[in-house]
Amino acid sequence: MSEGRPLPAECARLAAVLRELKERTGLSLAALGGRTAFSKSSWERYLNGKKLPPREAVEALCALADEPPGRPLALWELAEQRWSGRAASAPGPGPGPEETDGADEVGEVSPVSDTGRRPSRRVPGRYLVIGGAALAVAVLVPLALLGLLADDDTAGGAVPGPGAAGASYAQSFEPGCRGQECEGADAQAMGCGAQGLPVTLATRRSARGQRVEIRYAEKCGAVWAKATGLRLGDRVELTLPGAGAKEVRAASRRDTEVYLATAMTATDDPRRARVCLRPAEGAEECFTAPRG
Repeated sequence: MSEGRPLPAECARLAAVLRELKERTGLSLAALGGRTAFSKSSWERYLNGKKLPPREAVEALCALADEPPGRPLALWELAEQRWSGRAASAPGPGPGPEETDGADEVGEVSPVSDTGRRPSRRVPGRYLVIGGAALAVAVLVPLALLGLLADDDTAGGAVPGPGAAGASYAQSFEPGCRGQECEGADAQAMGCGAQGLPVTLATRRSARGQRVEIRYAEKCGAVWAKATGLRLGDRVELTLPGAGAKEVRAASRRDTEVYLATAMTATDDPRRARVCLRPAEGAEECFTAPRG
């Protein structure tokens, strides 16, 4: 994709999701380079849409962010088709300026014969079949992948996506617990953190860079706190009237490089939840979700 041209929507959407995942990990570009097989400069190009990342890079970032890879990889498939030019829905009237780098086996121009006439060339039937199949894949695969893309309610803003598909996914997906079954359970392990289910009720970023969110999944009937950018020894506590406190602590270096989440608290009124960041250094900060 040459510079100076507007980034295709599929590629821009993938880059936006990768940036959100990178922010979730709390890792710098240098740290990403150190924890994956891809360099700092490569990550800069991937995250800014200057270069399509390899599939392995998307999988590595998902692993660091504790994100199920299904949706990011579906976005990658769409972006890869657009980036490579395979997303064209039908052949054009002729090759454009960028399509004349070299001739392929079928479209190669035949030399002029000694008689001055260009010999005819019949395209073998197998090429027509292969071409038709490739065209079908180019059209049908993006349509199938759209079904995997749900509206992503991230703290940094929703990534544009097909709302109907996202709503359908959230309605059909069944988490591993509901209500009191979720009390004390891990949101990600029980599927309550799956795409389309949780909403971010409130977010607080401290002066030192720690970011804390209050998350709620109505289908699970549970609330929890999620934190990124914690420093060693920082603690995050979620309390709710009539329920036991849930706390998470950055006890190792790895805890400071990924996001941490408290266990869930079952409730049908998540806006009563109160979350406190108790940093190892500095003053405590507490907040609740706004009413209404």
